[in-house]
Amino acid sequence: MNLSVQIGKLRMQNPVTVASGTFGYGAEYARLIDVNQLGAVTVKGIRLNPVTGNPTPRTAEVTSGMLNAIGLQGPGVDGFIQKYWPFLRDLKVPTIINIWGTTVEEYAEVARRFDQLGGVGALELNVSCPNVKEGGVQFGTDPKLLAQVVAACRQATSLPLITKMSPNVPNIAPLAKAAEDAGSDGLSVTNSVPGMAIDIHTRKPKIANITGGLTGPAIKPIAIKLVWEAAKAVKIPIIGMGGIQTADDAIEFLMAGATAVAVGTANFYEPQTALNVIAGIREFMEKKKIADVKELTGSVIVKKT
Repeated sequence: MNLSVQIGKLRMQNPVTVASGTFGYGAEYARLIDVNQLGAVTVKGIRLNPVTGNPTPRTAEVTSGMLNAIGLQGPGVDGFIQKYWPFLRDLKVPTIINIWGTTVEEYAEVARRFDQLGGVGALELNVSCPNVKEGGVQFGTDPKLLAQVVAACRQATSLPLITKMSPNVPNIAPLAKAAEDAGSDGLSVTNSVPGMAIDIHTRKPKIANITGGLTGPAIKPIAIKLVWEAAKAVKIPIIGMGGIQTADDAIEFLMAGATAVAVGTANFYEPQTALNVIAGIREFMEKKKIADVKELTGSVIVKKT
């Protein structure tokens, strides 16, 4: 059986990675699982300069998921290269570095810095960030802004670019197409969904930021729909994510149109989840006599009306 998949020049030995922000920088999980069994390691978001993030509490458990507002805390490019890159560079599997900024120029500069580093597998563009030059409009909710940031990064690097799409849009298709046309090699679908939780005893929000991003099983049906819609709009590969706990969940994403998947929130309570998903996909393929995992991509049967 062939479980390997390709996203631009990025080759993954199997279609399972981890979602940015749920796996630290890889080293944190290395004592718990063999990270070299993954298709790729996707690390927490990196901006040009260090970011302290939001005040605590930053997370709250909610029904069938988690609410978080970390604030994209990170060490910046230099801090990441100094502290975490030596570990990641020596892995047998590629590293996908999630990057972000508040201007098009900042995105491009971060992409340029990692292009010069050597050995990076791919860059994932977190476009669910406010553009300070455009009155705080998120890059990922405006096709023109999205195209600008992807095109700038495309010009700055020859590394594979994977654009992480926002779910907070009425129609993902034009944004997915804008990313593809601007030079993105793939898409990550989807990011967290805005939410809020209140402690009824204190009458205060459960997280200091008041609102945060909802992740986990609660958003899986939303994410699968977005993957299906994006896959109909573009020809580039999609990494599907949002509430994956089992191989069955992952296979749903593949059938909806994803080429690969990412395990996110489940990493917090069962670090073995991603490896279990890989094993489960292999077992499913054996049972169904499927020779290549790519046969699953987009295989959902939808009756045309």
